[in-house]
Amino acid sequence: MRLLYFLLVFCCIFKSFIANVTNISDSDASNPVEIRKFLEFYSSEKLSDSLEDIRSLISPNCSEDVAVFVDALRNGEHWALKMDDASGRYSSGWFWGNQYWIGSQGLCESIPIEGQTSNLENMKENHTKETREELSPSQAEGYKTYTTSSAPSPYPIGYFTVKIKLNTSLDYMENKKIQLGLCLPSSCQDGDVKKIIEETSISSRKVHVKILGVKSQQEYFDIFRDTTFQILCSVTAVVAILLIAGTAYDFYLTYENDQSFTCTSMKCTTYTNSELQANDKHIKLNPSNLDVKNNICCLHSLENNNNSAVDRPNDIFTESKSTQKQEKLVYTILKDMLLSFSLRTNIKTICDRSVGSDTISSIHGLKVVSMVWVILGHTCIIGFKYSDNMEYRKVVQKEFFFQTITNGAFSVDTFFFTSGFLVSFLYFRTNEKGKLDALGRKGFLAGCAHFCGLVGYRFARLSVPYLVVIGLVEVCMKWFTYNSIFAPPTMDHINCPKYWWRNLLYINTLFPDDQMCMLWSWYLSDDTQFYVLGAVLLILATSHFKIAAFSLVAFMLSSWITTGYISIINNHSPSSEDPLALFDKIYDKPWTRLSPYLIGMIVGWILFKKNRRIKMSLLANIVGWLASAACLLSLVYGLYEVNLSVVAGAAYSSLSHSAWALGLGWVVVACATGNGGFINSILSATILYPVSRITYCAYLLHPLVMRIMIMHMDYPLHLGKPLMIAVFIGQVVMSYLLGFVLSVVYEAPIVSMLKILTKIPSFRPKRKPTNTT
Repeated sequence: MRLLYFLLVFCCIFKSFIANVTNISDSDASNPVEIRKFLEFYSSEKLSDSLEDIRSLISPNCSEDVAVFVDALRNGEHWALKMDDASGRYSSGWFWGNQYWIGSQGLCESIPIEGQTSNLENMKENHTKETREELSPSQAEGYKTYTTSSAPSPYPIGYFTVKIKLNTSLDYMENKKIQLGLCLPSSCQDGDVKKIIEETSISSRKVHVKILGVKSQQEYFDIFRDTTFQILCSVTAVVAILLIAGTAYDFYLTYENDQSFTCTSMKCTTYTNSELQANDKHIKLNPSNLDVKNNICCLHSLENNNNSAVDRPNDIFTESKSTQKQEKLVYTILKDMLLSFSLRTNIKTICDRSVGSDTISSIHGLKVVSMVWVILGHTCIIGFKYSDNMEYRKVVQKEFFFQTITNGAFSVDTFFFTSGFLVSFLYFRTNEKGKLDALGRKGFLAGCAHFCGLVGYRFARLSVPYLVVIGLVEVCMKWFTYNSIFAPPTMDHINCPKYWWRNLLYINTLFPDDQMCMLWSWYLSDDTQFYVLGAVLLILATSHFKIAAFSLVAFMLSSWITTGYISIINNHSPSSEDPLALFDKIYDKPWTRLSPYLIGMIVGWILFKKNRRIKMSLLANIVGWLASAACLLSLVYGLYEVNLSVVAGAAYSSLSHSAWALGLGWVVVACATGNGGFINSILSATILYPVSRITYCAYLLHPLVMRIMIMHMDYPLHLGKPLMIAVFIGQVVMSYLLGFVLSVVYEAPIVSMLKILTKIPSFRPKRKPTNTT
């Protein structure tokens, strides 16, 4: 009987257990799945629950400080709550591309520390007893609560960023990378933070967390000990001294010229030497005489203009004329060299709203439009990379006008076209005027001299501001690596110290892009390589025009074939892929981007041969403009929702850049020959001339301006059209303002000195007269 009773009780208990398990299972099955459960990698609650296990895995100092932090959280102390609030965690927007859970570095670093008086504490101490006694009972209680809750942290606090990779079977989490920001005691090392995350994160059959790296913001970069920074400071100091000296000398010469103008405007009498001595004596004896000023001016004018002075020794006239000329030449060169650093002169030159008669003014407008287009594309690329809604790109890129950004690569083709055009047009025009005859007209040595002169001039003009920006990029990226919560977009802080010489030789595009310093400098490298090739073709064309023309066509055909082949073997689809998908194979390589430059050279030669005079009927003009507009617009917007085959995509990749250059060729020819209409009025607006002159420096600096903005932010961007428009406008303004400074300080003096050196008479032998009959 007793046995039966025990069996009955056991059955009841077992039945109850089964019912409870069933209810739990049913309850779990009926509860909705929360994505938060899969994405909660760190929380103060989990840290508190796992504290005993964690303390045995981390360093003693970190263990003790973390325990104090957890106890303070349990007691609701203000500093601990701030630390918890400053740490990042999943909130929302996972499917919108939110992978930056960085919390707030600014809040973490603003928490007061015991022994360090903050501004807030100083404000509280300024309240006197009399002021506190005047408070009402409720205000006094609030003040008491506020002061006690704002107690400082007992130890220093640090901010850490952790890179996490998710290994999961869930499709929407596969290969995702998270950046998590944590506010923890500064006594914790990177390894301690890694152990904390591993112990508090969820590791299940569905989601496994892998720590890729931990970075502490406590690491310090001593910028004043950096060699590159020291070189930049030294060079800038020397240039600053030259700028001050050149500007002061410029103002001095202006003052002297004003004085000379005042003197020459007075009526002076011609005196003999004896009369000059008497007049000088008269001035000394009668300082109050009304004619003193006139006499002094006349004496000064006679001394300067006639190279004679009172009491000057007679042997000065026995010096050889050649010595005088040489001394005068050296003095003139040194004076002009110093004046090259005059800020006033350089600013006037850059801001001059006039151009020479040989200049194709519409080129200025094309350069400005292309530069703004480049900044637009780069702004969007940076914005998409550092945003908490990266998937927003997939939405906006389906819009029709987003093709303006997707096909922004054509803006660089505009630069290639204008470079080739100007090189060809100006070379033939200069050669026609006989200004290249100083080195000889024919012969291999004369050609080599021409080539060295052209290439040397370009290298000298571009390299000085280029090297300065390379140094700035290297130093800034080093600072960002240590201090920014975001990872740098490129490895310039590593690549620039190693491979800067490739940039200086303009060959960096011949190497892998992951070794490139200043990724956007690929354009300068390609353009300079094209310039070297163009110089050879132009020099060859002066004596063997047919050979040069055949070589140009051969290079263009080889570029088309090479680009098509690379596109086919990589199954490239220009319509659906990211335009930068094959950056290191198609986008930045000189053999795939050569054709616009060569077409620009052809257009420059045509305008030179026609002397900028091409007559055409109204119908021909209208048809030309319609064809050009259709070509350019179809290249930018023609691939909207179009899927090309591999062969069609290869043909498009090969010929699209050339088609763009042909469309621009009509624009330039029409504007230069008086058939441009209102388009020419827009592109040739005088207000664009100063902006165009600083385009090169603006191009060098604009990605750095973007990085400075992003790397100083405490949170990612949340993309939207109004925000991107505001950021874009700000980037354009700041890039051109800083480009103006760089141009005035570094580029303009170099350009002025190069012009002086190329005009030194002693370096240019006189051309022998030839019988033109």
